[in-house]
Order: sequence, then structure tokens, then C-alpha cells
Amino acid sequence: MRTDSTNLSAESLQETNAFIKKTYGPDFANKPRTYKTKSKSAQEAHEAIRPTSVTRTPNSLKSQLNRDQHRLYDLIWKRMVASQMTDALSDATTADIDVLDTTSGTGYMVRARGNVLKFAGFRTVYLEGKDNADEEDDASGELVPLTQGEVLTREDIKFEQKFTQPPPRFTEAMLIRTLEELGIGRPSTFASIVATIERRDYVSRDNKRFLPTNLGMAVSDFLTEHFPDIMDPSFTSGMEENLDAIARGEVEWVPVLQEFFGPFDEKVTFTKENAERIDRNKLVEPSDEVCEKCERPMVIRDGRFGKFLSCSGFPDCRNSKPIRILAAAPCPKDGGELLQRKSKKGRSFFGCSNYPECDFATSRTPLAAPCPVCEGMLVERGRAAQCNDTECGWRGPRPGAEGTDLEGDAEESDAESEAEPVEA
Repeated sequence: MRTDSTNLSAESLQETNAFIKKTYGPDFANKPRTYKTKSKSAQEAHEAIRPTSVTRTPNSLKSQLNRDQHRLYDLIWKRMVASQMTDALSDATTADIDVLDTTSGTGYMVRARGNVLKFAGFRTVYLEGKDNADEEDDASGELVPLTQGEVLTREDIKFEQKFTQPPPRFTEAMLIRTLEELGIGRPSTFASIVATIERRDYVSRDNKRFLPTNLGMAVSDFLTEHFPDIMDPSFTSGMEENLDAIARGEVEWVPVLQEFFGPFDEKVTFTKENAERIDRNKLVEPSDEVCEKCERPMVIRDGRFGKFLSCSGFPDCRNSKPIRILAAAPCPKDGGELLQRKSKKGRSFFGCSNYPECDFATSRTPLAAPCPVCEGMLVERGRAAQCNDTECGWRGPRPGAEGTDLEGDAEESDAESEAEPVEA
């Protein structure tokens, strides 16, 4: 389905309303609720993505779905049900607490502000998460219920100094939300937008957040300098409105394209002839390696086959070599180094440095700690650890990792765990 509509059929609304009354009680049921989308191009003729029947709960289908399918269905089902439940009710509360210092006999007052939940409503089923664990607003935090005159016991006192923080880096969800707010793209194009900036190495991911690469910043600076109107977000949203108007038959397509293409073609020609080339030093990353030929520092450059080490004295010194990413553990077959490599399909795997004499390879990241049962090599398995020896088969929490979900990680597809053929 390709739809960003919020429309739901009358039949599904009635079924959901009856399900809520039966499962959660009449206080949680509301009259059927309808929503309007902010997008002008929303496919209003289509229904929103929803369960075929709300009675098909996530738990009832768990045995028939793999982990990712179940998590996606669980999200769709919960949002569908929550959208038809009553609102949550909270009291905005200010608590003044008198504190007595028993040592000195002096007293003072501290104040806490927050919300006290009175009725859970839709939050019984679904509560939207945050991209940042630090994004809690003190004014909207929750307080435990308090009564006047209640005696409180101090559990802990924390002193925190806070500084103004820059805006956080985009996660994929934050980026798509921003594109929606700016009127750029469609639900069907968001995935390709994210894939493009990653494929062209304009960004890299660090802990689920996008970080701009040197290439990405250089390209952005160049285009902003020479094509400021094209780089303005309002240009893209305005062009999409014009194309929608053409689709609706409100304007002719030839004048619209002539108005854009004439000046754009002239600016491209002028830029090709007059713009300065980007300094190649802006596209490199420093490294700890030293060139063995001229003893100048090596830098990390981008090539057709990925990143590689090159002498900073290029073109005077053309020494270069591949980047060696070593695993934390040696090869379990011959004790050689395990190097990160890429298959013909572009997937990363770890293979023995003594290939082809040793053909060991694994698509999972080896861990430094040995298997507690057979002393063999442990590899990452989601958020857990697993012995690489299938005869041993030990599986448990990953050393140093918290919140390991062994049950969920066990449901990963077998295809993801299979290593591809070794490629030197």
C-alpha cells in the first residue's frame, strides 16, 4: 500500500469501538474519531494502513510472523486502537515540599512541577517514544500522587549543571518528520531519499543518528554557494505544488518547466566554467598511520570501492593501501587476524587474513570474550552473544551489554546470520 491517508472505513471504526468497549471497558471507548492530514497531497481516496480486523491482535499472530513482521504489525495495531480511544487526563501539579535539616535544625522548601495521571485513556495501549532519552521536559514530567501533609522520605539528592545544547543530530525518524513539515517528498519517496544520501556517502550513521561526512559537507557548501535558490527547502515544496497543479490540470506543464529550466541551465553552465574546484584536502579524514615511503601522515580517502588510506603528499607520493579493520578476536581456525571485508553484494563480513589458505568467514561481529563453555569465539547475535561453534551452541547476554532481549533476538531470520562466500 502507498498511502498517507488517515481515512478509515465506517466498518473498521465500528468494529474497533466495539472491541475497545469489550476489552478495556466503556470508559475507554469514544465515538468514532476522524482525523485530517496536514499533507495537501494525501491520498484521501484510500484507506489508512490498518489491521484487516482489530480482533487479530498481535499476540494471536505472533506464531505466524517473524520478529520484524510482528513488531511492525504490533505498531500498526496499537496506533489503530489508540486512535479510537478516549483522551488521557492529567492534572498539572505543583508540589511545595518543606524540608527539615535534622542536623542544623534549619528548614527550606523545594518545589516540584509535573503532571499527575488521573485517567490513562489511550495510553493504556500506546505511548509514543522519544528519539532522545534526554528530551524530557521538566514541566511535563510525571509526579507520583501526593497528598497534603504527607511525610516524605528522602531517597537521593542529585546535583546537575546544565548547559545549552546544540540541536541533536537527525535520526531517520526526525529527518522524515522534518521533510513532512517542509512539504518535501512523499511517503513513497522518503526511503529513497534516505538511501540516496547514505549510498553517496554524504552521511554516516552513529548510534542511529546521521553524521555528515566530509564529502557531504563539501557538496552542501558548494551547492549552497552556487545554487542558493535550489538548496532552499521552499524551492522543492514549491516545485511539488506546481507539479500537483499540473496533474490536476490547473496549469500547463510547458510554461512551468520553461520558467525553471531556462535560468537553471544558464546557472549550471556558468558554474561549470567559473566555479573553483573543491580542495581535495576537504574530502579526506586524518588517520594514525604514517606513510612508509615518505614518512608523511596517511589520510583516509574515498574511492570507487570504498575508503582507503593514501599519503597526504599526493600527488608527489602515490602510496596507498586498504584500511584494515581488525576483529576483537583471532581466527578460530588458525589464529590469524580477522579482517573486515565486503562481499560482491556490498555486505560486510569478517574473513581470515590468511585466505585462501584459511577460508574462515562470518557475517557477525566477533567479540573479545571467549565462550564460557568451550572457550571458542563469541559473535554478536542482535543484542546477545552466541558461540560461533554450532556444536557448542551457547547463547547468553553479551558481555557489557544491558537489556539483552534473548527471546527477541532468537527470532532473527536465518538469512541474516549466514555468511557469504569469502572474497579476498
